[in-house]
Parts: sequence; structure tokens; C-alpha cells
Amino acid sequence: MVVPQTAVRQGAAVSGLLLVLFLGIHLVGLIPSLTAPSRFEAYASALHHSAWLPLLEIGLVVTFVTHLGLTAVKTLSNRQSGNTAQLSSRRGDDIGAMAAKGKVLAGLISLGFLILHLKQLRWSRPGDGLERELMVQLLQNPLTLALYIAGALSLGMHLLHGHEAAHRSIGALTPTNGPWIRRNGRWLAVLLGGGFALISLGLAFGGAA
Repeated sequence: MVVPQTAVRQGAAVSGLLLVLFLGIHLVGLIPSLTAPSRFEAYASALHHSAWLPLLEIGLVVTFVTHLGLTAVKTLSNRQSGNTAQLSSRRGDDIGAMAAKGKVLAGLISLGFLILHLKQLRWSRPGDGLERELMVQLLQNPLTLALYIAGALSLGMHLLHGHEAAHRSIGALTPTNGPWIRRNGRWLAVLLGGGFALISLGLAFGGAA
């Protein structure tokens, strides 16, 4: 069965926005790792022992795979129809155009970082009270730190394109609210991308404190 392109775009947009919501919550949960280590460890331990965590993780996997698959279908369809230039030019600014042109690369870097992150902290989950210690040990490795920073910056670049594109796909973007959505999307990209990068740097250089 052929899925209508409108449904593909809307599905990719909704799944992407749900992932952004999760990233925002995840970032908030990481802040105490710098400001209140004991509270962070208590939070991490409680989270790991929560009965609903497996359901959340399954939901995240389904959402992520859906977003990845529908985005790939949408990208291939756009290229086959020859409208990639149009997608880039819809933004009347250099930053937006650059983010649109580099969205595939940013997505691939983010995917690579996610696999590394899961391998280090989920597939071999640390014991209670050891989450922050392991994060510090990992991030004090220059190569790992560089990969985490690259992942955070790629996430920010991906959001520069994805936030506006998602609102366009679900029909929420209008000439009136377009500048507001674009501006908020940039702040969101800076907040999430910069936030994860700063936390990584803080743990790497001040984690032992």
C-alpha cells in the first residue's frame, strides 16, 4: 500500500516533535549532574527502577524508528521529484538554508552519537549511584568528548531545519506566525544543542568536583 505523501510528512513531523519533547525533558534531568550530583544520582536510580521505564523506552524506539523511516521516505520522494532546491529556498536566510542543505548529514551524525550513547549508558547500564561517575570517566576521554559535542551541535543544526519544517508539514505554519516559529525554533536549537554540549563539557572538565 502506498502511503500518501501528506501522511508521510505529517507522521515525520509529529514523531519529530515528540522526540524534541523527550530531549527537552532529558536535558532538564541532566542539569543536576552539574549542580546537585547527589540529587542526580537519586533521580537516575529512581528512573532506572521505575516499572514504566520499559514502556517509555519502547515508545521512544517506535517514535524514533517512525521518524527515521518517514523522513527517509520523504527525502527520497523529494529528490525523485526534483524539488530539493525548493525545500532549501523556502527559508529566506542563510542559516536556515545551510541547515536545510545539511539536514541529512546532521541526522546521520546524531544517529551515530545516539548509538554510541546507548552503548555506553543503556546497553551496559551503570549501577545505582554510579551514573555520573561513569559519565565523567567517559567524557574525560578527548575522543568521546569530541563525539558528544559533535552530536549536540548536529542536533542543534537538525532542529534549525526540523522545527519549521515540522510546523509546515502539520499545517501550523502561516505567513503571519512564520517568523515567530522560525525564531523560536532557533532558540530551541540553541537551548538543546548548546545545553547538551555545555553539560558534556562541564562533566568532562569539572566532573570530579
